[in-house]
Amino acid sequence: MQILPLLLAVLLLMFQAAAGLSFPRGSPQDCERRGGFCSHRSCPPGIGRIGLCSKEDFCCRSSPVKTCSGHQP
Repeated sequence: MQILPLLLAVLLLMFQAAAGLSFPRGSPQDCERRGGFCSHRSCPPGIGRIGLCSKEDFCCRSSPVKTCSGHQP
């Protein structure tokens, strides 16, 4: 019987960690502040999800393009 409180504590910690893996739900304004845009149900190809605008809208943003400085063709 002494293992039951320990088991409950471990389960609670696991659920808290799993909750942190989800995208934070924000608003369209929050998404725009993060440099993104809202897209219904999915982000366009090549664009990554960075959050949620609502239940069915994702906050999407393209990754910055890396360029090599100092190299002239």
